[in-house]
Amino acid sequence: MNAYTSQSIGRPSGKPSISIPGSRQGDFILETRGLTKRFGTFTANDRLDLCIKYGEIHAILGENGAGKSTLMNMLSGLLAPDEGELLFKGESITFASPRQAMEMGIGMVHQHFMLIPALTVAENVVLGLKEGRGPWFHFRRACAEIKKISDAFGLDVDPTKRVSELSVGQQQRVEIVKTLYRGAEFIIMDEPTAVLTPPEVKDLFVVLRSLKEQGKTIVFISHKLQEVEAVCDQVTVLRAGQMVGSMQMKETTPAELARLMVGREITSLQPAPYKRKQRSLLEVQGLSVLRNQMPVLMDIKLVVKEGEILGIAGVDGNGQRELSEALMGLTDLASGEVKLCGERVKGLHPRYMTEQGVGYIPEDRHREGLMLPMSIGENLIAKQYKLSDFSRFGMLRRGAIKKAAEQAVREFDIRTPSSEHTAGQLSGGNQQKVILARELMLNPKVLIAMQPTRGMDVGASEYVHKRLLAERERGLGILLISTELEEVLSLSDRIAVLFKGRIVDMVSREEATRERIGRRMAGMMD
Repeated sequence: MNAYTSQSIGRPSGKPSISIPGSRQGDFILETRGLTKRFGTFTANDRLDLCIKYGEIHAILGENGAGKSTLMNMLSGLLAPDEGELLFKGESITFASPRQAMEMGIGMVHQHFMLIPALTVAENVVLGLKEGRGPWFHFRRACAEIKKISDAFGLDVDPTKRVSELSVGQQQRVEIVKTLYRGAEFIIMDEPTAVLTPPEVKDLFVVLRSLKEQGKTIVFISHKLQEVEAVCDQVTVLRAGQMVGSMQMKETTPAELARLMVGREITSLQPAPYKRKQRSLLEVQGLSVLRNQMPVLMDIKLVVKEGEILGIAGVDGNGQRELSEALMGLTDLASGEVKLCGERVKGLHPRYMTEQGVGYIPEDRHREGLMLPMSIGENLIAKQYKLSDFSRFGMLRRGAIKKAAEQAVREFDIRTPSSEHTAGQLSGGNQQKVILARELMLNPKVLIAMQPTRGMDVGASEYVHKRLLAERERGLGILLISTELEEVLSLSDRIAVLFKGRIVDMVSREEATRERIGRRMAGMMD
């Protein structure tokens, strides 16, 4: 075992970077006994009895809204339980704040990183620590400590780089370094693979195994059952705020875990054969886009026909975002043209594309998809608020908005205590359902769906997939852009592969194989 210990800036004096097994009291580093949290009349966590062993990777699974985030917020000091007891290293504890939890050795890596892009890695790591302020910040000493931690755990983090220069995967490693720098022995990782590419996921698993080997305990929250199977030792499943099972990973299967999560069997998708139609809804010819005078999309040609799902496969960062934004008029074209229902679009603009019948699910639901402080209803009518159904004489018709929101909550299975809740109060999967509901309420002809199930559990993903297939049957043309190969293969009638800004392959569902698409995604052209 690596015995690296350091007297670090802002950390409790003598806090070890590596856990010392000899200091254990019992088998469990953390236990909850009857832990309960309520929000008004809604019970988010109901008498949870959880046991997490020293030095294991413990998965917490559950549908969106099952209570995972509430539980993690209590473990990390963000929320206080209403009932029950929390024990850490055998001692009953009550956290007044996340800082107190961190001082005890509990750290959390959030799904949405808490980093300031303009600052260096070292500045981000020490930010908020007493000795890291103003003229007393010893940059070289901080860099040296961060480098030691990085080397000890195989994180490969350069403390002198600005965060804005780092990939998403590298930024996540910075978040891990932050928790280790503060002396964390128990690390909670909330949806750690949600924004990572497949190679970055593999790299993360190497890091997690290294952390485990050196005595750290990891709580791994994920919706991706294959990832849980690959890296976790123990699995606990929550459903509707209650614990419905806890078992060793080697004693269960992804199918059984999915059944526990949703309370029923998850059916495999079998899309109806595509009824080939001649009518083209969306045509793209010679589309190119520049960023900082450098080409990011080159000579894109594609057609989406009525009642067809055209899937775009590719590793994240190969032009997918630029393609979706270009088609919605959010990014200027360097060249090329776009046609809707055979008519050339002369001026690409988001409002114009919406008015012409193009729905859009953006990649980032927080920054681009929703107004988080506003209600579910206000988000649902954001593209229709000028219609007489929802406003009159410049005033919103609150009753009509509430009625539409209640109907959408029922139809799209949005899990919320009230349709008047803000979008920011919803879990990630339910936020995504609000976006899907808003776009389909417009009755579009074409839907551009960018990562439509990112961060969603198996049950919610199944719902979205079935809804997309149902819309396909009514004649909607769907451009599905996803880095999830399983999603593209299971839903698409045709598949295009995007690599370094170019479409390098286009195949029908019958021609598509995992091996062929995977090789094209990696740039292998045979």
